Amino acid sequence: MTPQPFGARLRHAMDTRGPLCVGIDPHASLLSEWGLNDDIDGLERFTRTTVEALADSVAVFKPQAAFFERFGSRGVAVLERAVADLRAAGALVVMDAKRGDIGSTMAAYAEAFLREDSPLFSDALTVSPYLGYGSLKPAVDLARKSGAGLFVLALTSNPEGAEVQRAVREDGRTIGATMLAHLAEENAGEDPMGSFGAVVGATLGDLSSFDLDVNGPLLAPGIGAQGATPADLPRVFGAAVGNVVPNVSRGVLRHGPDAAGLREAAARFADEVRTAVRAGGAAGAVSA
Repeated sequence: MTPQPFGARLRHAMDTRGPLCVGIDPHASLLSEWGLNDDIDGLERFTRTTVEALADSVAVFKPQAAFFERFGSRGVAVLERAVADLRAAGALVVMDAKRGDIGSTMAAYAEAFLREDSPLFSDALTVSPYLGYGSLKPAVDLARKSGAGLFVLALTSNPEGAEVQRAVREDGRTIGATMLAHLAEENAGEDPMGSFGAVVGATLGDLSSFDLDVNGPLLAPGIGAQGATPADLPRVFGAAVGNVVPNVSRGVLRHGPDAAGLREAAARFADEVRTAVRAGGAAGAVSA
């Protein structure tokens, strides 16, 4: 059977569980805030607590692979279990690995995260297109085959990103806009939305000069500790706000290790995002 595409599964998850992605970022300072050591035992306890508290209620999780990889094979084993447990609970997993390379190497990265029998198989993967969008073809092809998705770095919130993403090509279009155009082509005709999305920072302010309507999801880091709020989303994303997947990490995780605190924080952010998206939709309808 052909797997249901990621875009359709994501739309359903966001509609039923709420439009929120919780990042799982077990960096040393957060482990310390939880009273845990910065070692494999602390990593495992942090991850298991987060998964057990939130897996059955949050739509999407985004583990940051680097924070697991820094502990070597034992850390990767913790990540493998987290991915399996999250997906078993009905949540979607976006692996934040930001892979990007060419040829057989890109294909191998894709197989690690997008091949259905891989221990790290995820519903979607973040990728870097800055060896040229065409270098992502092995990941695009495997994602289509397995019913997975990709989130392509397009307009990131880090200040350094602008020197590449807002550079202007000979045709007058920025690199970031070029990536968005490629994604719109990938998602053409897909319903309710395509499986190939962009990473667009929620802290970037007015993005009206960019066409964010790629008929696919927009993963939006920056909510919470980085300064953006759910109320900012309509202003930043405009008419595309309904396809935004807002990512919150520390804003939720700092309420641990208490499971109830984690659940309450996640539910509050999801409600605030839902309210903001409705307000943005209503404002768009009035202006039209």
